[in-house]
Amino acid sequence: METREKIIIIGGGFAGLQLAKTLNNKNKKVIVLDRVNHHMFQPLFYQVACGRIEPSNISFPFRKIFQQSRNTQFRLTEVKEIDPVHNKVITDEAEFTYDKLIIATGCKTNFFGNKDMESKAFGMKNTQEAISIRNHVLMTFEKLILEKSRSDDGNWNIVIVGSGPTGVELAGAFAEMKKEILPRDYPYMNFDHLKIILISSTEKPLAVMSNESQDKSEEYLKDLGVTFLSEEYVTEYDGDKVYMKSGKEIPSNNVIWAAGVTGNVIDGFPAENLMRNRYIVDRYNKIKGYNNIYAIGDIAYMETPKYPQGHPQVANVAINQAKNLGKNFLKKNVSEWNEYEYDDKGSLATIGKHRAVVDLPFIKFQGFIAWYFWMFLHLMLILSVRNKLAVFFNWMWSYFNKDSALRLIILPNKKNGTLQ
Repeated sequence: METREKIIIIGGGFAGLQLAKTLNNKNKKVIVLDRVNHHMFQPLFYQVACGRIEPSNISFPFRKIFQQSRNTQFRLTEVKEIDPVHNKVITDEAEFTYDKLIIATGCKTNFFGNKDMESKAFGMKNTQEAISIRNHVLMTFEKLILEKSRSDDGNWNIVIVGSGPTGVELAGAFAEMKKEILPRDYPYMNFDHLKIILISSTEKPLAVMSNESQDKSEEYLKDLGVTFLSEEYVTEYDGDKVYMKSGKEIPSNNVIWAAGVTGNVIDGFPAENLMRNRYIVDRYNKIKGYNNIYAIGDIAYMETPKYPQGHPQVANVAINQAKNLGKNFLKKNVSEWNEYEYDDKGSLATIGKHRAVVDLPFIKFQGFIAWYFWMFLHLMLILSVRNKLAVFFNWMWSYFNKDSALRLIILPNKKNGTLQ
């Protein structure tokens, strides 16, 4: 009897999950390892942070996804080290052997070595961080209504660092929350004092998109009352004030860092295998110097004629690298394998109701049509029908009522001096 090849996938993000789905019910033994028990639809984290949708609406348990699978297993564990010599993955709880190993650990927030910023500002790369932002911002207003004064100006400034899609979408959502929702929740507070401040190191927001989209997104932000600070660099945050290279200071107790990402690299590989904290891979996603270890998605650095500096760290690259590698694994001969190249389908971002920008290879458009296009595309990318319906219902409720009922403050329970 032929022994099935054992494939271990570390990480269940867009890349890891897509590879597992491509290999699902095939003649391979697949084990997915992840430190959380669910896949997260990261593009909508900002809506969790603003209380528009619940985390469960965009989270999908791996055991549910693979409930009917005949060859795919899931293990909840955090990988500590890889031993390429003995083909082992080492975790706190166990060791796993493999025939082929795929690293799909994605990215984390890049604080560029600033430990104070890392400890005091919020990132937004996982469900827990998005919930923490929601809790912290809502707790700010609960404290303010008790104080009945503006004793701390930092409570009235929500500062977002980074003007990519995450920063822009978050700023727009908070601006709408300020206008439509908070005055009804806190009728005796004057939210004219509340400022949403977006700090950008570039001249325009959404620097990777077209000039038309950049200009329009800046216009939308200003229409919503967002303060946009261009060509500013944050140097420090002490928990009370944001300090910038220009000498400006902004008091804030609510700082969200959306200014970059860095790879989740695992111990076990020499430095020469890395480029900008990503594993150097060939056109088949094989890591330099290894015959049976691969990297896909944000963690992979692949130089191609179209992308000599590596592919952008976006979901579409991750998904299609995983599809290509999965199809290659299912071919009988390595000589039949296909190289990967990214076919850019375009990019898009939303900046509030009826405000969005879309760049496609053949057309660029903005406004309410772009906004509907953005909603439709994200709805289709959500995995289950139940979750699609839940998100759609919440969106429609917010659309017609300009409100949501999802502003729960859920704090850790303290017990015997520890968090439970």
